[in-house]
Amino acid sequence: MELNAAVDALAGLAQSSRLLLFKTLVQAGPAGLQPSVMATRLGIPANTLSFHLKELLSAGLVTQERRGRALLYRADFERMAALIAFLTVNCCGGAPCGLELTAPRDPKMETC
Repeated sequence: MELNAAVDALAGLAQSSRLLLFKTLVQAGPAGLQPSVMATRLGIPANTLSFHLKELLSAGLVTQERRGRALLYRADFERMAALIAFLTVNCCGGAPCGLELTAPRDPKMETC
């Protein structure tokens, strides 16, 4: 991943609703979610959700698929992995540092 692409991806996540939305899509896995489901789960109004999804699409962090009249959104796991790799490449100068890439459980995400 190039520097500008990493900046765009991080900027896409640099807002609490978008970060929570992205985490919800990550939890949904490859099946993805429809906007109405996300709006209900997260308590975000449809027009606000639409704005945030557009920002995540622009950052390349989510994909959109049309299924008839419905839209399905998925986290772009390849892009997410590339961002994580970009941030952690040469961590600690190659020396063991005990970095654990699994995050602690987030109580806010328990309802998703």
